Amino acid sequence: MNPRIAFVAAPLLTMVYGVIRIFDGFDGERGPGLAWTTGHLAFIAALAMFVLTFLQMRRMAGRNTLSTVSATIGIIGIVSLVAQFAIDMVVGFLSADHAAMGVHFERIQAVPGVLFVVYTVVPLLFFVGQFAIVAQLAVQRRVKAWTPVLVLLDCVVPNLDKDLMPLGALFLLISFIPLAGLASRTSRTAEPLPVAA
Repeated sequence: MNPRIAFVAAPLLTMVYGVIRIFDGFDGERGPGLAWTTGHLAFIAALAMFVLTFLQMRRMAGRNTLSTVSATIGIIGIVSLVAQFAIDMVVGFLSADHAAMGVHFERIQAVPGVLFVVYTVVPLLFFVGQFAIVAQLAVQRRVKAWTPVLVLLDCVVPNLDKDLMPLGALFLLISFIPLAGLASRTSRTAEPLPVAA
């Protein structure tokens, strides 16, 4: 796969999820149904693309200890998010209506460790790892200084209000465009190439 594709597809698929999520909530409830399932599938596809971006950014950063740790942390967060979204989809399939979904979620989240690992803490590692590795690329002057700022905005904005997820995804897309170009150049060389500051 062309390394550019993941850097563009990941934020675009995140944006698709955010938009579908907004439409799904127009009736005052989210899920179950086609919008719930389609949106979740879009975000799972985005997460698969994010794995590729982490691996590529690690390569661009020189495969050093910090980039390896950052990528690993981010991918652990991705695995947690995939579990969360898979559970959400299963709950959607098993539920006749939104109220039934609430009952299923309460049962699942009552299992010790599930909230921590799948919903509250471990998923945040995705954002931590992503910001850390992009910040490292900025320190190495491989991307502009504003790139990690936009990545940070993408991390913060949707957590303030999930309806702002498309805006956060737009910030991420803007920050990932130069990374896509760098990834393409790096893939043709043995060592990562610097970008002018």
